[in-house]
Amino acid sequence: MRSAPTILHLDMDAFFAAVEQAAKPSLRGKPVVVGGIGPRGVVATASYEARVFGVHSAMATGQARRLCPNAAYLAPRFTLYRQVSDAVMELLHGLSPLVEPLSLDEAFVDLEAGGVAASADAARAVGERLRRDIRAVTGLTGSVGLAGSKMLAKIASEQAKPDGLVLIAPGTERELLAPMTVRTLPGVGPATAEHLRRAGIHSVGEMAEAGEDELVRLLGKAHGSSLHAMALGLDDRPVVAERDAKSVSVEDTFDIDLHDRARVRGEVARLADRCVRRLRSAGRSGRTVVLKVRRYDFSTLTRSETLRGPTDDPAVIREAAARLIETVDTTGGVRLLGVGVSGLADFTQEDLFAQAATAETAHVGEVPGPEAEAGGAEPETAGGGPPPATGTPTHAEGYGGAPPGAEEAAPEPGHRRWVPGHDVRHAEFGPGWVQGSGVGKVTVRFEQPWSAPGRVRTFPVDDPGLEPSEPLPLVSPENGDAHAYADDQSPSPAIRPKSWSPSSPSSWPLPGADASSP
Repeated sequence: MRSAPTILHLDMDAFFAAVEQAAKPSLRGKPVVVGGIGPRGVVATASYEARVFGVHSAMATGQARRLCPNAAYLAPRFTLYRQVSDAVMELLHGLSPLVEPLSLDEAFVDLEAGGVAASADAARAVGERLRRDIRAVTGLTGSVGLAGSKMLAKIASEQAKPDGLVLIAPGTERELLAPMTVRTLPGVGPATAEHLRRAGIHSVGEMAEAGEDELVRLLGKAHGSSLHAMALGLDDRPVVAERDAKSVSVEDTFDIDLHDRARVRGEVARLADRCVRRLRSAGRSGRTVVLKVRRYDFSTLTRSETLRGPTDDPAVIREAAARLIETVDTTGGVRLLGVGVSGLADFTQEDLFAQAATAETAHVGEVPGPEAEAGGAEPETAGGGPPPATGTPTHAEGYGGAPPGAEEAAPEPGHRRWVPGHDVRHAEFGPGWVQGSGVGKVTVRFEQPWSAPGRVRTFPVDDPGLEPSEPLPLVSPENGDAHAYADDQSPSPAIRPKSWSPSSPSSWPLPGADASSP
């Protein structure tokens, strides 16, 4: 614990939904839900307008639709979210060399390491300036918590939501924590909370009064001791600049249970290839292949196989995943499949035996990988099977990836699959986004982040003039001047180039300059 509140926690407000509202003028001030849009989708983020109706993250999309049928339900666009996240993280790195990202929209910052004076007034001034700079750079809002420990800084940012700042003065921790529920503390999930409830412990104050010995008896030595210290407000965890991932994995939830064994094998092979691509993009290899299967009755099974050494060979990982799925009974139906790799390393130690086996069986029952189709584009299915109805892709990734139920599924021109919320361009009408599709039609709203709400038009799904496109920058290349947004107080965001400085107006981009996201 520090004697000054010099650990800062930033949490962007309803991040994915807020970015979508900023990018789509017609959705500003309206309920927006981002996540899996199929029948088995999961809400990743809900705007505050949607939360009024009871919609929240991790809720089934079907339930969200019943609670708030008039909301806009959009598939996520992680390309754009990462661009905005990069702009925010750059501001945090301007405060301190010690920045610990937790996700695209959340991070800890050690202000002492950045030379900020160890006082409440200095910390508060930095936090308020950060909030102003985030608004100026992105047009979005973030909530800031300041305290003498990571645990308390995160609790403070939760109390600050939305668009606020809360500072917990050292010495007030126990008084603040005492009335809070035990679920407030990190490491207390539903199972631990139930154990404590049965013992008559409901609040953090009651945890502290129970004493360390009692918590150790209930929860075990390591967990009990750690939670007792946190109940007293004690947390000495440092801000760590590099958070090393423990695993890389991908998951798919299917709208319709898979019963065809060949289809299950094909999906596992496809997931293995996707997992390898993530592994390689992170510059890592792994030694343990993990298979996850959620069956029709919601029972979840995991199987793992440890290889002779770390590898990023897609054939090796595909074969290991194939062996694992053969150990699982899927006759009742499968609603979710996942493939992951753990035991990560920065090098590979090729498994010669596995490679030899691959060479021998290369032409026997091989499922073609994504690279074999569509010039390297990822297919909707592996092995030529029918595509899922609108399978809701999900992934759990150790590199600040998307929450489960929300992985971006880019539309593919060859498949003419139009995903609500994704970007398109029409040869005659220009850029827009998909508002909906069905019965051979696709509805597109033609607007840009810096325009007024646009007009809606409907086309045949195979209209030759309509094609998927990349997300537009959140500031007009024709008018990138920050003053334009300040003068009209427009909610439209403006992601500034790396040269932009909140304290230096002369570095703002001139009208007509390229103000696209870094």
